[in-house]
Amino acid sequence: MPIITLTTDFGLKDHYVGAIKGHIYSELPGATLVDISHQVSPFHIQECAYLLKNAYRAFPEGSIHIVGVDSEKTSENTHLALLVDGHFFITADNGVISLITDEVTPDKVVEIQLPNAISSPFPVLDVFVKVACHLARGGTLEVIGKPFAGLRSIRENAPTVTNNGNTILGTVLYIDNYGNVVTNIHKNLFEAYRKGRAFTLEARNKKLNEIHKKYSDIVNYDLDKPQRRGAGDLMALFNSAGYIELAIYKSNPNTVGGAATLLGLDYRDTVLINFT
Repeated sequence: MPIITLTTDFGLKDHYVGAIKGHIYSELPGATLVDISHQVSPFHIQECAYLLKNAYRAFPEGSIHIVGVDSEKTSENTHLALLVDGHFFITADNGVISLITDEVTPDKVVEIQLPNAISSPFPVLDVFVKVACHLARGGTLEVIGKPFAGLRSIRENAPTVTNNGNTILGTVLYIDNYGNVVTNIHKNLFEAYRKGRAFTLEARNKKLNEIHKKYSDIVNYDLDKPQRRGAGDLMALFNSAGYIELAIYKSNPNTVGGAATLLGLDYRDTVLINFT
């Protein structure tokens, strides 16, 4: 039976996530459910897309992904089920799919039209779960909807290359659980313009001249401990998704703060790279 994943902005305080899982298990006692995240910032489509884009490919083809962010149906936000890149997505037409699959064209898109459907303030439970269980049983998209061609498209801010290729102007894409700041500058773009040159990465009043491959690379274990850089120091690295990330090594954002709070950075704030 295919895996069903859940990505929502419901949090864990309320009953919503438990009710969704209970309903799925009632329909499919042998279901395998995986939480990608329930801590998406409320209605934050871009944040939801970043999380799901970097998670769904880790699942086997045929997996079913329920996207419960900004999911209430309106005349401009209809409900969709899609097959794209070998995976099924069940979501509202709020633009999230265009951010998740910006490099892949959907194979099939249908507008969900369930018989005897009711208008509901909880469509993830009353609509998306029914569609997910149908697909998990081997059902087809054609049974639960009609072809849909008007998929809404939005685009995340892309980095800008200026100054004759000597400057990359990027922005903050995501802030993770550790307070680390993920920029929209991908390693491929950085290397394409770096061409072996030295560089300065600027974020607020901080400047860095090195980008690491992993977090612990900031520590030079050949030095005595008092001479090492380490916990509490600012660093940059290419994260697992390939984006430049700013982090405070081994910092707890709930106590001393993370890179986002200590640098004063938030979503779409500017990060600059100058090559010399």
